[in-house]
Amino acid sequence: MPEILNREDIHTFKELILSLTGEDVSRCIQCGKCSSGCPIAYEMTHLPNQIIRFIQLNMQEKALASNSFWLCAVCETCSVRCPENIDIAGIMDALRKISRQRGVKAGDTKIARFNEIFLDSIKKNGRVFELGLVMKYNMATVQPFKDASLGPAMLSKGKLKLSADKIEDQAPVKSAFEKSKPFIEAKSKE
Repeated sequence: MPEILNREDIHTFKELILSLTGEDVSRCIQCGKCSSGCPIAYEMTHLPNQIIRFIQLNMQEKALASNSFWLCAVCETCSVRCPENIDIAGIMDALRKISRQRGVKAGDTKIARFNEIFLDSIKKNGRVFELGLVMKYNMATVQPFKDASLGPAMLSKGKLKLSADKIEDQAPVKSAFEKSKPFIEAKSKE
């Protein structure tokens, strides 16, 4: 059943996003360039422009129930393509933050597991170790050979490395994880 809103409430979600990101989604003209450029749009329950529209229409529950922002890789293709210069990737990140704060779980446990493995890789190396990410994720989701046929071709073309490249100055990465620790610990106690 849709929420009944009065005039004062209609902009609450849009204003929350604005306060978190500095992005005014009212500027979105629904051109769809963000969605047409998204490399994982085919996996999303709602396209990026639809998520923005949900925010514009104060459809918080619908936006937060979507898997789209959990799948977003923050590659920023959407943000770069936006003719209104809206940082859509930043908005997707804000939606993850709002979901965690409100205790909204990703609809698919695989998505949450992927995020956990992804962040762990960044925490260890300062960047993502793609081969390790794929292997750990496939093992965690009990599909160990899912991408095995792709490996040899990607290795031969230099698209995957057998070992992780660690960034030299890991201080900024460690600092980011330290700053997020209170937020993560508060969520784990709930």
